[in-house]
Amino acid sequence: MSPAASKAVLIADDDTLVVEVVKNKLRRQGYRVASATDGMSALAAVTETRPDLVILDAMMPVHDGYHVLREMKADPVLAAIPVLMLSARKLESDRLTALALGADGYLLKPFSADELAVCVRSFFS
Repeated sequence: MSPAASKAVLIADDDTLVVEVVKNKLRRQGYRVASATDGMSALAAVTETRPDLVILDAMMPVHDGYHVLREMKADPVLAAIPVLMLSARKLESDRLTALALGADGYLLKPFSADELAVCVRSFFS
């Protein structure tokens, strides 16, 4: 069994195409992948399942990714879960805000599925 097979990843993004691309790529790599399409369901999924990694879009309905990240890092149980922001927000200030809130990485959209897989793998090596 590959090391990835024991790892759970949550992708939170309101773009269903992005969710499907990420799910397909990571599942082929052996990860268990779940998804959420808004910030509220993302927080609920993180709290319920405690994934090994969260891939989080910055711009989502209900609660944006920054809100989700802030809530995760304020919760002692969830704070240790790494977060990779996946966003179309390209400004340095957006990246710095995410990192200051506790994001462990920031990948810009549009992205390569292969680049995403390498980023995800780096969290588990």
